[in-house]
Amino acid sequence: MKIAFQAGVLQVWLDEAGIEFQRADAVSAACFNLAMWTQGMSGTEIADNWRNTDPLAEVDVNAHQLARLLYAASILDLDAFRKKIFPAWKLDWNKIRSSPREATFNVYNFSKHELRPIHPADMTEDLLVAAGSLPIWFPPVKIGGDTYIDAVFNTGSNIEEAIRSGADELWIIWTTSQRGEWFDGFVGNFFGIFEATVVGGYKNALARIAASNAALQRGEHSEFGRVITVKEIKAEVPVHYLLNFNRDRSAEAVNRGVEAARRWCDAEGIKRRPGPVYVLANPVSKIAVRFSETLTGHLGFGATDPDQGDSVALHLDVGIADLDEFLNLPEHQAILAGSIECDRLGGRLPIDSGILHIFIDSGDPTKKQITYKILFHDQNRRELVFTGTKNLTDESGASHELSTALLTLTAEGEKIAAGTIRSSVVQDIQRLASVRVDAPDIAARAHALSRFGAFYFGRLWDVYTRHLLPVAPF
Repeated sequence: MKIAFQAGVLQVWLDEAGIEFQRADAVSAACFNLAMWTQGMSGTEIADNWRNTDPLAEVDVNAHQLARLLYAASILDLDAFRKKIFPAWKLDWNKIRSSPREATFNVYNFSKHELRPIHPADMTEDLLVAAGSLPIWFPPVKIGGDTYIDAVFNTGSNIEEAIRSGADELWIIWTTSQRGEWFDGFVGNFFGIFEATVVGGYKNALARIAASNAALQRGEHSEFGRVITVKEIKAEVPVHYLLNFNRDRSAEAVNRGVEAARRWCDAEGIKRRPGPVYVLANPVSKIAVRFSETLTGHLGFGATDPDQGDSVALHLDVGIADLDEFLNLPEHQAILAGSIECDRLGGRLPIDSGILHIFIDSGDPTKKQITYKILFHDQNRRELVFTGTKNLTDESGASHELSTALLTLTAEGEKIAAGTIRSSVVQDIQRLASVRVDAPDIAARAHALSRFGAFYFGRLWDVYTRHLLPVAPF
């Protein structure tokens, strides 16, 4: 599923920045993106294919194998990709095989224990499925009497093949986690081994390139004989490698890739044209969601302890105008209305405008932020700005107190007070109980509620329940 992030990067690199690549190479499920690129699709077409794919439509349980228990060929299979996903993506094998673009799809021939880079002219549906046939989860593919599997346990990225083919500059999209967290249990152990193999091999390849470049600078013999430049965009994508049942999460992963690539291009000084982030192939009427909450705490005017000072209450009405956009864009933005209550400021004062960002992160699923920015006027008609930040980490997971928000109050850009507000698990349940959905019928309201609930509890899972699964599947 982290390949969806890569698709978002391609939207920016190919379409917005107009980068042209002489060749491309992929390992594992990244070969799916490579197939679309080889066929001639734009970056936005590749990204949209992922945005509009339901993860539940992608994989079938290998039911007839489960009865074999420990001797089962696999837990799942990729038949759904053959029957549903590849056709929905409009993959055309004739166009791929006749493509003028240079590419290599890496598969592993287990019968001969050889890494086999496949060129477009030789590409088939069987080979593309084999490229993503991760052992244990998906069955191997028999081709010409040989057994083929995902090449990922042999190489995470076939950098050597690109260099052998003449590449002087490598642009790499890397989404395998490098956090170095080990998780117990079968799934955790499996992907720990996965990361050890993939990340270890990748870092070794980069080290060889660095050593070769350094030798050239010293005027010595080098492994590759020329300078190899590496341009890398690397991200911790908070989507599980395999277990994701939520379309909103995969669409958000695409848009994370878009935002990350835009920041990366800007930092690299690469010009790009503005483009949209959120794209939905089949737009439907907007679903609005509303809920309310009251947060209480203290606001200190000149006090050194933010927990001391005047009582303050935030009576907030939260409005989400478009649930699709809210769930799929990484900033998860909502509009705030309501009032601020503080005797020192003049009692209960209406909010003029406000923005709320819910459960945002920078790619680290163990840390989430909730941020508030509220504009209002005090009793003297002085414009004030409230900013607040809640940092959610697993360190507070054992407490009934879910989070503490640090508040800052400014007037004309100058800080005049600071304080804290706290929320508990009980308050969060009350908040969810207040959720209201504007939708045309009961079924649409129920569906919207389930999506919002999956978002809400899924993000809490990411922070507080990682020992069960590092990222929530919902």
